Amino acid sequence: MTKSYNVCLKDTVKTFTKRLFYALFDEEQAKDREAYLKKTFLKILSKLSVEDGEEKWKAFKSELPEIRRVLDLDAIAFECNDPASHSLEEIYMAYPGFHAISIYRLSHALYNLNVPILPRMMSEYIHGITGIDIHPGATIDESFYIDHGTGIVIGETSIIKKNVKIYQGVTLGGLQVSKDLASTKRHPTIEENVTIYANATILGGDIVIGANSIIGANVWITQSVPENSLVTYQTEIKIRPRKNGIRA
Repeated sequence: MTKSYNVCLKDTVKTFTKRLFYALFDEEQAKDREAYLKKTFLKILSKLSVEDGEEKWKAFKSELPEIRRVLDLDAIAFECNDPASHSLEEIYMAYPGFHAISIYRLSHALYNLNVPILPRMMSEYIHGITGIDIHPGATIDESFYIDHGTGIVIGETSIIKKNVKIYQGVTLGGLQVSKDLASTKRHPTIEENVTIYANATILGGDIVIGANSIIGANVWITQSVPENSLVTYQTEIKIRPRKNGIRA
């Protein structure tokens, strides 16, 4: 007999994640939706065969003020770094990068509480909306800034420290895809105050990008970079000469 899976939970998790995000930033929403959030959380965990749902909800709820504190610092980083931003309100309400970071921080808290599957479902929900793929297991410190964001991939064992800026298309990935590496650190460490420009690819669990470094667009990195470095991709542009006004 074919085994049945609770795939209909995807819709439940989608609504739960949206309302959790709203409640995090709106006090009235938090009061109105607390009963729904708890009830739905326990329902999801029951479907996932988690027996200590009440304890996990209590532990998760206790972390929400700290998550909000860190997200407020992330929002300030957006306002300070993006010349196109006009207000903090705009960032909270209209920036996909901030939305993705918010759901990451919520799912990361659940990941650390050893809640199965739900953190990944939350991250895939926001991935589908923003095109930003942050594994809930990644460790990301405060004042994290994502510009544009589409196509960003941040792997499970990535470590990102304070005041890091990442642009669209960046990959923090592993050098190998092998199941026997599941319990090892497979993804890079990014030290404080690093900027990584569009479409840069950084691969490997032993790779460290040193503090205050700038990683230029389109580079491919598989070895560590010392602090205060500038890494760029060199390209050669050849312009064909004209002959009688016609391009050769």
